[in-house]
Amino acid sequence: MNILITGGSGLVGSAFIQRYGDEYSITVLSRHPERARKKLGPTVTVIASLGELENLNHFDAVINLAGEPIADKRWTAAQRERIEKSRWHITDALVGLFEASESPPHTFISGSAIGYYGRQGETPVTETNNTPNDEFSHRLCKYWEDIALRAESDNTRVCLLRTGIVLARQGGALKKMLPPFRFGLGGPMGSGKQMMSWIHINDMTAAIQFLLQQRDCHGPYNLTAPNPVSNATFSKTLGKVLHRPTFFKVPAFVLRLGFGEMSDLLLTGQAVIPERLQQAGFTFEFEDLHPALEACT
Repeated sequence: MNILITGGSGLVGSAFIQRYGDEYSITVLSRHPERARKKLGPTVTVIASLGELENLNHFDAVINLAGEPIADKRWTAAQRERIEKSRWHITDALVGLFEASESPPHTFISGSAIGYYGRQGETPVTETNNTPNDEFSHRLCKYWEDIALRAESDNTRVCLLRTGIVLARQGGALKKMLPPFRFGLGGPMGSGKQMMSWIHINDMTAAIQFLLQQRDCHGPYNLTAPNPVSNATFSKTLGKVLHRPTFFKVPAFVLRLGFGEMSDLLLTGQAVIPERLQQAGFTFEFEDLHPALEACT
């Protein structure tokens, strides 16, 4: 199978290629092609621009993982625009290539996030049982998904990855959390009641592989473990895994001063359940947080 991957040198893309790359012929789109070639190895073809492709006739599937990190910087107007354009523009360009193809790829797996639901409190949220809260993360993901769904046709199915917090040793949110926790300075943020819907990197890549192989799968899928936890429970569990205390609480006002509106990602949350993924037959390696964190630290 020939696969085009955008964002292939990022955390999820590179982990997928490392785990399943031998099964496919992979082409990666990267803004830094030399760096990507060095990271991904000689068996992966790297292109610097979608302009190098007239259509997607050569590919059987496209995995779209590109996007400016949403939680790395304060949400200034300029940063919001970067976050939006980095997702919307490349997805729109891919849809144009699908439309230009006489024999388009049979599968388009496109990124999204559980931010689609906005803040939801502690009530379990599924793909079919939800009322999204109208805020930046929802509008960002909704428009992103709407663009991707334009590629859907009799020849192409579209799967949307509503991804939670990806836990991995090699990067992502956990790598940023670990230093203060290792020094005994970790603890809950704000009230600690906000829900955290997480997924281990092994399950993240396995779920993408599963959706590639299951040709009857289409539409949105929550890529989160079946057992979300509160921020307080997450902090306590990480402390146990590291054998460190977790008494240091970060007040909400400190986060709001430091990060502005972006602090909403840290102070609010969703209890997201992977209902459709499990109904399709996917089995998680890590359903519970403690063993998932042990595998990452």
